[in-house]
Amino acid sequence: MNRFSLLVFTCVSVAVLSGCSSRDTRSGPVLTPEQTRARIVQLLPSTVADRQGWAADIQVAFVAQDLSPSDEHLCSVLAVTEQESTFRADPPVPGLAKIARTEINRRAGKLHIPEFLVRSALNITSPTGKTYNQRLDAARTEGQLSAIFDDFIGMVPLGSTLFGSLNPVHTGGPMQVSIAFAEQRAKQYPYPVAHSIRQEVFTRRGGMYFGIAHLLGYPADYPQSLYRFADFNAGWYASRNAAFQNAVSQVSGIPLALDGDLTIPGSYAVGSTERAVRALGKSLGMNDNAIRRQLEKGESLAFDETDLYRKVFALADRQQGKPLPRAVLPGITLKSPKITRNLTTAWFAQRVDERRQRCMNRAGAAPIQ
Repeated sequence: MNRFSLLVFTCVSVAVLSGCSSRDTRSGPVLTPEQTRARIVQLLPSTVADRQGWAADIQVAFVAQDLSPSDEHLCSVLAVTEQESTFRADPPVPGLAKIARTEINRRAGKLHIPEFLVRSALNITSPTGKTYNQRLDAARTEGQLSAIFDDFIGMVPLGSTLFGSLNPVHTGGPMQVSIAFAEQRAKQYPYPVAHSIRQEVFTRRGGMYFGIAHLLGYPADYPQSLYRFADFNAGWYASRNAAFQNAVSQVSGIPLALDGDLTIPGSYAVGSTERAVRALGKSLGMNDNAIRRQLEKGESLAFDETDLYRKVFALADRQQGKPLPRAVLPGITLKSPKITRNLTTAWFAQRVDERRQRCMNRAGAAPIQ
């Protein structure tokens, strides 16, 4: 997750995270807001401070989004939050000043801007009374860095030259949610916005609201919560789409990266997955335009119902002599200036699922109050 981009199942049990929808039928006990907060306090890891505050913000997010506060849902949210921030609203990032300066210098070098001009711009006094250099040196969190870039881009000509109008801090908060995702859902936000949705993401209430929306705010038919955690990292429906790519590869014999991208994001160009599907066009009885139209539904549940999806899996299942999986962990390597190890989406999903299971164990040992 680069901070400077600068990152066949039926609904048989409420214990499965996805179900037919995260907005599930409330087959368990209906909890009052007070009971929900009390349950969250029970399920939080013992090391979490201000447990009542976390519980209140999570409970409001569930109510505002009409999500059922089942143990499975609550534990899934708590597991992602623990993995991403260990329950810190704006978690510190080691070496953040160095990461930021490297990005600034990279962009300046790409535009052939001399270093002395960059140094001069960073020595300008910012609205806080400190220079941008001083603020960068003191920055410990993405929220602080985002505020520095907001000022630098808005008030220093070189800032807008380097970054345009786009703040290079793309994710943040206790669940490390995409700021672009949050901004797209600003109308549903249940709190008054003092400054911007971007700044709200770095608060506990805002980060949890938008993080929960990203984790649970879409229907997906997955057999295990593991795949929804992978989607949280790689994008909605990435696990389903990776399974489709696997089926296409099996039928066509064409190797594909199982990354969950059925088309090239933001482009009309033909990508490797689309090219492989086109090679199957005669077998599928579909032309290139029909294939493209249906691949473009890959970011919604509707793709499951397309002729393309059904025909590809029918061919693959028949060829293999058994049903192929309808969900596969995407094969994505995580890349970021912060990451020094070889980490993948599968690693992320598995770590989160382990935390979810520990939370579910706590739930089983503690009756609802």
